[in-house]
Amino acid sequence: MPIVINNTLNEIRSLAMTGGDRASQARRLAELVRKLGDYRWVGVYDVRPELVSIIGWSGPSAPEYPEFPASKGLTGAAIQQKKAVIVGDVRTDPRYLAAFGSTLSEIIVPILAPGGDRVIGTVDVESGNANAFSNRDQQMIEHCAQAALPLWLLR
Repeated sequence: MPIVINNTLNEIRSLAMTGGDRASQARRLAELVRKLGDYRWVGVYDVRPELVSIIGWSGPSAPEYPEFPASKGLTGAAIQQKKAVIVGDVRTDPRYLAAFGSTLSEIIVPILAPGGDRVIGTVDVESGNANAFSNRDQQMIEHCAQAALPLWLLR
């Protein structure tokens, strides 16, 4: 892995393992992921059985839906499948919950509880470009999400 990604993963691990203000930690996590791919917006969410809630984000503004049912949207699909969901053009996917009118592509990476039996969080990355996410982007975001796991386990 390139050194920039390794350094970012180490920073995410360190950040997630320290105590303190969880919202600030989630914002910093979102900033780090956003810079890695020069993405337009990144959100970090808690997932409870019925509800998904924003913890922190990096980008132009707060999401349109700071909370929504865990069964809705692309996030609901990622929760159900327990794997990343990538949509190259959200305008063609009826599951998409429009958070920003300028989003064209989105990837949702679920964060699984130890044992992999349930989703406890997500990292949502959005781009204003169609087909913005490659396999490399997916792997990089998945590594970041895994490194951030203590943010959900140590609260």
